[in-house]
Amino acid sequence: MKLLHLDASSLGQHSVSRELSAAIVDQLAQENPSLQVTYRDLSAHPLPHWTPVMDAASDAAQLSQAVMDEFQAADILVIGAPMYNFGIPSQLKAWIDRVVVAGKTFRYTEAGPEGLAGGKRVIIASSRGGVYSTGPAAGLDFQENYLRAVLNFIGIDEVEFIRAEGVNLSAEHKVKAIATARHSIGSLASKAA
Repeated sequence: MKLLHLDASSLGQHSVSRELSAAIVDQLAQENPSLQVTYRDLSAHPLPHWTPVMDAASDAAQLSQAVMDEFQAADILVIGAPMYNFGIPSQLKAWIDRVVVAGKTFRYTEAGPEGLAGGKRVIIASSRGGVYSTGPAAGLDFQENYLRAVLNFIGIDEVEFIRAEGVNLSAEHKVKAIATARHSIGSLASKAA
């Protein structure tokens, strides 16, 4: 079984999403010692933003193909996806633009678009400075809603979120949010066995 681990946070060792995505991968690897893990740090090694001209260049085309190959080979994806200004980091969007490709991961039909990348499990480590799952700011969640929509579009309907929310409200709230997320990782990982 192959797992693709992506991190998109620019916060390095201070990143909550990186901490959680690493914990998810560690737990899954403990349960499946033969798990093959490929890691891509989208912040340390950002992909150039996709343009048709850029992708026509041989180096960019090879990079896009490598990203697509990693994605297609993976049975499980673990994505560290923090919320930046109500959405996802641009580094993660650049990766998405290379895997959501007509004819490869989806196709247009007379009945509408059809996803071709089904059968994958995606676990997203989501971190947010505020609270966006409920309350007055819920309408500003363009992070998790977008990720679920784009993955569903390409045929992936098994999308799970491990969320640490409100991490910038206070030090105490951050500790509780991370502890709650880590507890969820234990429950989530048991389903992978």
